[in-house]
Amino acid sequence: MPKRTRAQRKGSSRNIRTPSHRYDKEADFDDVKGEVVDIVHDPARSAPLAKIKLKDGQERYVIAPQGLQTGDTIRCGISAPIKPGNRLKLAEIPEGIPVHSVETSPGEGGKLVRSSGTYAVVKMHDMNKTVVKLPSGQTKNLKPECKATVGIVAGSGRKEKPFVKAGNKYKAMKARGKQYPTVSAVSMNAVDHPFGGSTKPGKPKNTKKTAPPGQKTGSFGARSSGKRKR
Repeated sequence: MPKRTRAQRKGSSRNIRTPSHRYDKEADFDDVKGEVVDIVHDPARSAPLAKIKLKDGQERYVIAPQGLQTGDTIRCGISAPIKPGNRLKLAEIPEGIPVHSVETSPGEGGKLVRSSGTYAVVKMHDMNKTVVKLPSGQTKNLKPECKATVGIVAGSGRKEKPFVKAGNKYKAMKARGKQYPTVSAVSMNAVDHPFGGSTKPGKPKNTKKTAPPGQKTGSFGARSSGKRKR
């Protein structure tokens, strides 16, 4: 019986360890008013979180924008002013204002622009839509009733500090449940990967969709392969 490749050994779900027990903070805020009592770190996110205390004593977490400090008050609603941390409908936010944690449909909660240092810009208001420019440069048409938080997400300098050592990079990737280091498939030996043993894949890269996890290398269920003929 031939030796199992490295992809087959690591492809089984029992070998994947996801630290989901550490990801216990939901960052969303849809109440009327709250006071910032602390700025905390969440291992599940690249951005820091602001701990909000409501009037009834409940505590919530929101993604902290730049400039937010402990003791500040943030609001969510029609009467909220345009300042970092306040959450309003897109129709109430003027053009050119940076926003984050943008909803894709009303009442769904923030889905877009939640990573550290990112922000979207409200470009244009129309009768039935609001045009928002995302960090990628793509524009998205959203309903004016969708909510967004004013400001730029904090932690913009995260990528400026180098890892320096491979061990630091390994620990950072391990905290996210990701594999590190990664090696190119064609750089492996033939016993470790189907593409190994040469400078290019020596067999078709198409793989069945029904293949087990360890054998899924290359293109999964591709409808066509090879160079396109014109």
